Amino acid sequence: MGRHIWGKTVGALVLGATVAAASGCSSSSDDAKPAAASSPKTVSVADATTEFQDMVTKFDEDGGCLEKEPGTCWEQMQALVQPARGLRKAMRAEKSVGPEFWTEAYALIDKMEAGIAVGRDRGATAIDTNRPDVLGSAHDLSDWLDENPIS
Repeated sequence: MGRHIWGKTVGALVLGATVAAASGCSSSSDDAKPAAASSPKTVSVADATTEFQDMVTKFDEDGGCLEKEPGTCWEQMQALVQPARGLRKAMRAEKSVGPEFWTEAYALIDKMEAGIAVGRDRGATAIDTNRPDVLGSAHDLSDWLDENPIS
């Protein structure tokens, strides 16, 4: 009989803890603050544009990608795609214009993403090189941003 009562008691405690955890019960109002603080902050389109264009400028000032062999530009390609992703996130959050305004910019970022999705730099002379998709589109996007500023 003791085992039966002990099992019911433990089962009830486990059930109670599970229900309390699932319902989000908390005795402290401070528990909600870290969750709010941990949510990522979206940067403005202006800041994201500056970050992206600074990276394109750095790529150019560093000499671009002169090596023709596969794999020699992979780090630079990734370095350009990263701020483009942040830019896309900022564009989605921008409410002063609609998504149709960003159509060309989205297409260029998508092209960059497709080029990087290959998972490696295929080189400059490969028939299926992905460098123009990433590097060329990055420059085209930078030009588009200059021609279509958001203030």
